[in-house]
Amino acid sequence: MSQYAFSLRQIQYAVAVADLKSFRRAAERCHVSQPSLSAQVARVEANLGVQLFERDRRGVMITAAGTELIGRMRRVLVEADDVGKAARRFLDPLAGTLRIGVIPTIGPYLLPVAAKAVHKELPRLTMAWLEDKTRALVRRIRHGGLDGGFLALESDIGDLTCETVKQDPFVLAVPPDHQLGRSSRPIPFSRLRGEHMLLLDEGHCFRDQVIEFCRRRGIEELEYRATSLPTLVQMACANMGITLLPLIAVPAEALRCDLVTRPITRPVPHRTIVLAWRPGSALSKAMRKIAETVRSAIREPPIS
Repeated sequence: MSQYAFSLRQIQYAVAVADLKSFRRAAERCHVSQPSLSAQVARVEANLGVQLFERDRRGVMITAAGTELIGRMRRVLVEADDVGKAARRFLDPLAGTLRIGVIPTIGPYLLPVAAKAVHKELPRLTMAWLEDKTRALVRRIRHGGLDGGFLALESDIGDLTCETVKQDPFVLAVPPDHQLGRSSRPIPFSRLRGEHMLLLDEGHCFRDQVIEFCRRRGIEELEYRATSLPTLVQMACANMGITLLPLIAVPAEALRCDLVTRPITRPVPHRTIVLAWRPGSALSKAMRKIAETVRSAIREPPIS
């Protein structure tokens, strides 16, 4: 059998230094003295025969070799963590605490239903929620900081495994006195040409999905943008423009002001809400059960 030149603990120390760019802060995170951590990292470098970090008065920099090897070390730690989780899941696959991420354009509208349903159907599971944008959540899932996340399939989620929870169509949202809100019929795409569309700020995957829809149909984006869906709604209600909303958000956001929503004719723009997790994760069975539980609990909200 191979004789390994380093331990998991030493790998944890090296990854902590890479994360924090500081030996002192890494030692604090790992609850060891700085000299001890520095010695263990130096031992890893000596055994590997390459320098992982450059140290000077300005701080710590990761070398080219370090960038490659630290990435591999992260994967080793994630797999080691999964070994422990797999053992616990064999005893009870639907018990314990799961760390689940959710994007801001889904969280406020899905979590009240999801949390209640999971608590009722899977009472031995505890959910710890984290809200962030797609790119940050995907990175955390890949690195083991999260067990899974509610994301939009149309965004870049890479090779994550996923289970569909809901098809979420977009609806047109306009101020009460806007001409597009006077008809109760679905709005054809041709009626939107030349209109000015309010969008979310950079970094939101919902923004990217709406932009792709608008550009194909000659709909212009306004220069000012919103930081959240509630702000987007308030801007639309103030006659600053029209916008698109995910249907899942309509019941909550329509209460904020006299917003008028109308369906759009086919092909209807939409996103696919999924629960995603790492390929091969020991939590796959639990994730699929959670997705099934949430999917069953969701009901289509009415369009006013």
